[in-house]
Amino acid sequence: MTMLNSNAGTHNRRRLGIRLLALIVLWLAAIAIYHVYKPLPYGLDFSPAERTVTSVQFLADRTFTTADGERHMEQQIFDAVIEMITGARRLVLVDMFLFNDFQGKVAETHRALSDELTATLIAQKQRYPELDVWVISDPLNSVYGGLPSRQFAELEAAGIPVTLTDLTRLRDSNPAYSAIWRLFIKPFGNSKGELLPNPFGEGRVSLRSYLAMLNFKANHRKLIIADDGHELTALVTSANPHDGSSAHGNVALRFNGEAAWDLFESEAALLKFSGEPVPVPELVHIADSATNGLTVQVVTERAVERAALDLIDRAEPEDQLDMAMFYLADRHIVKALQRAAKRGVTLRILLDPNKDAFGREKNGVPNRPVAYELKQAGISVRWCDTHGEQCHSKWLMHHDAEGHSAMLLGSTNFTRRNLHNLNLETNVILRGSADVEPLQLAQRWFDERWNNYDDRNYSVDYEAYADERLWPRILYRVMEATGLSTF
Repeated sequence: MTMLNSNAGTHNRRRLGIRLLALIVLWLAAIAIYHVYKPLPYGLDFSPAERTVTSVQFLADRTFTTADGERHMEQQIFDAVIEMITGARRLVLVDMFLFNDFQGKVAETHRALSDELTATLIAQKQRYPELDVWVISDPLNSVYGGLPSRQFAELEAAGIPVTLTDLTRLRDSNPAYSAIWRLFIKPFGNSKGELLPNPFGEGRVSLRSYLAMLNFKANHRKLIIADDGHELTALVTSANPHDGSSAHGNVALRFNGEAAWDLFESEAALLKFSGEPVPVPELVHIADSATNGLTVQVVTERAVERAALDLIDRAEPEDQLDMAMFYLADRHIVKALQRAAKRGVTLRILLDPNKDAFGREKNGVPNRPVAYELKQAGISVRWCDTHGEQCHSKWLMHHDAEGHSAMLLGSTNFTRRNLHNLNLETNVILRGSADVEPLQLAQRWFDERWNNYDDRNYSVDYEAYADERLWPRILYRVMEATGLSTF
């Protein structure tokens, strides 16, 4: 009788354990599903109207080699950022993804951007104490709480608030993992640790930093808004104030007017859902009286994908599409490019070979498998000729047969993470006559990279990094579909 009772008790405990495990699995599934489809915070996926502008400037950071093999750099973007800060009297708002001096395995000694930007912000705040300065960034810069940021500590000590974006409010790009993290790891928070090496540079961090990193989400925006004493100006870019990225090739658009206020509105929404007060700049809205025919439109998150698809899908047989992209993986974009090629549109796609990552060698995914698909569709593809740096631009231009152009640029890689309301992203669209200066300069920038003008080596033929193996194509498709990727 005792043995029968013991067996019955063991059976009951086993059945209880199975039920408990099933309950946990169901609870994790519910968490995963909710955080994939939950409502976005107010102000995301933002696409206000096109705005006329009186002042627009296309900027680029160029890295190239010459016949002697020497690497050269010509930079404009952070020079313009510094100029905007030093000209401000009432408001500066900076939102930058990578804002640190992490170098990785191989130091990039070209420019200490993180300290340069930090020092400029502090000096301007000290010069004009009434100046409102706001810095927004991504928790990666503190390794998700595991390694305090020296730059952010210096800004805070100078009376400049730093907001690290509350990424938990975003949808989950890696739901199979993030559900477990939200339930079992997130409640314990994070703190400075010494257990593991910093994955981005010097120092050591806690295990919880690595576990937070595996959520694969970010505030990936890169922009600055500042007054010029009279009105708001803004700059949207693909460049980061990150020392290890200081030699990267990048682009930016600087503009004024109502579009700058649209950008401010999108940033105010970010501050609000991260639990921070929203600055109210004491500036008047100056009505634009532009005669140049140019318009600027701000687009964020998935609105970027809709804008890109519109540019590609409206291209007709006599039109031209040019693209320079760090990561190209999104299936909607790839299929749209293939459709455009089938319609007879002229396409030129310039891609980073995905071989360099701060001293680490990458496997070419996703760009090399995608390039193979594009070549199969008859699309011209070239690779940036990189030497440790990255071809980091995110740029698309449509030029029609009537002499009009539309250019899309900003922070957004053309991948699922960047385009599907998972990361925070900001781009702008510049539209107007192709012969107006900023659009001319942008077209010249692409043409010189594609054709290696002026004895400067920017790009190489498709064959230089072609990878037509099946395995990378399978790996790319799995990573893009599941979110188990860093792109």
